[in-house]
Amino acid sequence: MVTFLPSHPGRLADVPAFTRTIGGAESNVACALAAAGHPVKWISRVGSDGFGDHLVEAIGAYGVDTSAVRRDAAGRPTGIYFRTATDRSTTAHEVAYYRAGSAASAMSPRTMDRAALWSGRVLHLSGITAALSDDCRALMRELSERRPGRPLLSFDVNHRPALWREATGPDSGPRVLLDLARGADLVFVGDDEAAQLWDLHSPEAVRAALPEPAVLVVKAGADGATAFVRDTAGGVRGTGTGTGTGTGSGTGTDTVTSVPALAVDVVAPVGAGDAFAAGFLSATLRDLPTAARLRHGHLMAAAVLTDAGDVCVPPARAHADRLAALDDAAWGALRLGPGWTGTATGTAADGATRQESVPTT
Repeated sequence: MVTFLPSHPGRLADVPAFTRTIGGAESNVACALAAAGHPVKWISRVGSDGFGDHLVEAIGAYGVDTSAVRRDAAGRPTGIYFRTATDRSTTAHEVAYYRAGSAASAMSPRTMDRAALWSGRVLHLSGITAALSDDCRALMRELSERRPGRPLLSFDVNHRPALWREATGPDSGPRVLLDLARGADLVFVGDDEAAQLWDLHSPEAVRAALPEPAVLVVKAGADGATAFVRDTAGGVRGTGTGTGTGTGSGTGTDTVTSVPALAVDVVAPVGAGDAFAAGFLSATLRDLPTAARLRHGHLMAAAVLTDAGDVCVPPARAHADRLAALDDAAWGALRLGPGWTGTATGTAADGATRQESVPTT
């Protein structure tokens, strides 16, 4: 969808102008992964309008394959939303969604190409899509079924209360998102989301409620993230490049890994969750150890937090690998600020003083 970023802090009612850019959880992840050097295909529906043109062109400019994006011929528009510059977790944050009846809300098992959806090593989905319509929920439920040949299924809960206000009963946000998470191989969820959705208040409690995914990542914002990786008789399932065709029985023993977040000079506190998922997935596709996957998630999140938009250019792979390989003390002392992704040698690309602090020994 198209995102409109505020020109100034304050309430939506007081912001005089907005800047148009791209947004949407899945497309954010796609852009970040493509910019990090991975082949990525974005599969969606947009309107036959100027905003649809902008989305396809802007996302494609990151190197994302948009050939499977369909244009709506029935007059449904491209979805848009406006937001304030505040942190999404605070009461001051405002979002105005205009997605009801959008082209994306018409996604369904009938309108989406299964072959295209299963063409990659990983299929990444978001709980936001499930909130758009009954058809979208049907599609998400079908994709979360464990079937032979399904790629590794990654699912970010991405709870947006404003999109679930009219959903009740079996279609309520807590019920749908829990069911979808149980059908995935890899799940991302914030501790604040787990508390609000399911009244779960620790990573261990979330894992007890979600034993099925081979990998569960519980994010705690500035406090870091914890990954539960299920060890099975055949090795660690669902964490490398294989398919997600396991039974999801939840049997086996977890290896639990926690990595603290980085100190960051925040420019805009939005988009970090999608960026974290992209960094973790990038490291997963490279078959890096769990701790490195978490660190790459934090680094990608820091790249977005130190930029004004929801998507930004990530650090070069060698730069990110060097930072991810720091010892625990150096990692804990690292502080990142605006411009850090453009430097690996001490100065930013434009000659500005580097905003990356690494202790020396």
